[in-house]
Amino acid sequence: MIVSSPYDKLLQSLPVRELTASVPGTDRQRSDARYWEYGDPTAATTLVLVHGFRGDHHGLQLVVAELLGGDTNTPDLHIVAPDLPGFGQSAPFHAGAHSLAGYALWLQEFLRVLAPTGRVAVLGHSFGSIVVAAAVADGLAVDEVILVNPIAAPALSGPRGVLTRLAVFYYWAAATLPERWGYALLQNRAIVRIMSVSMAKTRDSHLRRWIHNQHDRYFSAFANRRVVMEAFTASVSHDVSEFAAQIRQPTLLIAADKDDITPLAAQHRLTTLFSNATLRVIENVGHLIHYEKPKAAAAFIRDFLAGERAL
Repeated sequence: MIVSSPYDKLLQSLPVRELTASVPGTDRQRSDARYWEYGDPTAATTLVLVHGFRGDHHGLQLVVAELLGGDTNTPDLHIVAPDLPGFGQSAPFHAGAHSLAGYALWLQEFLRVLAPTGRVAVLGHSFGSIVVAAAVADGLAVDEVILVNPIAAPALSGPRGVLTRLAVFYYWAAATLPERWGYALLQNRAIVRIMSVSMAKTRDSHLRRWIHNQHDRYFSAFANRRVVMEAFTASVSHDVSEFAAQIRQPTLLIAADKDDITPLAAQHRLTTLFSNATLRVIENVGHLIHYEKPKAAAAFIRDFLAGERAL
């Protein structure tokens, strides 16, 4: 079943191309990466989006719609949204681990292959914020950095760290069971729904149904069990604070006041670790800003990019 969203017509009207890039991984072997290109490829600014753990490019589509569609569109903006290796339609690494270092290197190589001209900004959501931070700290050549729902502190220390510990047990069980049963556990719809319910904060019943449907459709779109286990280990073993001091580019942090993974106090602390960071807080939302408050997020992104252009 597919649940419609208020953005369906807008998304369908956006110019988009689905493309494939051959990108080398940590073992230098190339694998196919699928990515979606929105807007004018010759635009002065390219914004590259990096989705979160177990997601794919669909998760950030509403932000794309708000940036490029309607009366408040951002002119002269080219958006590229890849699926991370092993998720969505992108192939996994051939031999290298799906570690943070592996994903950070892949992002650097992806931009090398993409070879965007002009100004380049990169945006990461949730686990994507860690990937982006690690890549930029390691030398990824971009002009601006945008982190949405950034993982500002170790996930196990969050306000609902007990849920993270349950997740650790869940993924441990999935890794320990025989392949068939472990895979089935990872794709269990009831567990996926529990995860979705725990993250959604909106009281809009239609929006909640749509969010749950998105997780039902895309949360289990991974290549194999190894990918999920390695990426999960990476997601709970690192956070953005490890890399903040090495990032010199202007950085925008978009945080939520009800995020169960990273408390707001940690976001304020994280901001101070950057040499040039701005924190914007969206109220009455949790870890799903990209689903529940895409208009507010797009407004902050638009202002940030416009402000940097004016400097």
